[in-house]
Amino acid sequence: MAFSTGNSGGPMVDMNVTPLVDVMLVLLIIFMVTMPPTTYPIGVDLPIPTTNPPPPTKAEPITLKIDAGGNITWNGTPVQLGNLRDQMQIEADRYNDPKEQPVIQIDTDDSAEYEVLAKVLAAAKNAGMVKIGFVEK
Repeated sequence: MAFSTGNSGGPMVDMNVTPLVDVMLVLLIIFMVTMPPTTYPIGVDLPIPTTNPPPPTKAEPITLKIDAGGNITWNGTPVQLGNLRDQMQIEADRYNDPKEQPVIQIDTDDSAEYEVLAKVLAAAKNAGMVKIGFVEK
């Protein structure tokens, strides 16, 4: 305890709270360390190991070429943009599993319009095609 004289003339008594704060901080740290951490289980679907490799896909890739004029060819055969979704839908319906679908490889001319490419991608998505790639030049 400390004694001091204030303006009132009598002794003023102040309690030293530093040891009290030190003890409380030590107790807080002890409780934080000894408290078990809260865990949340996360379900993870892991692949099942097999000794047999999966069979290779038999579907040949489909090559779509978009030229500067907006013309589209399906494996070298010209196709209209309006008929492209129907043709992709027929191809998607041939396979029960989307993983077995053929890969669509899109090759665009450097000066092709993005709008035509966006319509081709929308047609593939609406038809249910899941494997879409771009040809690197």
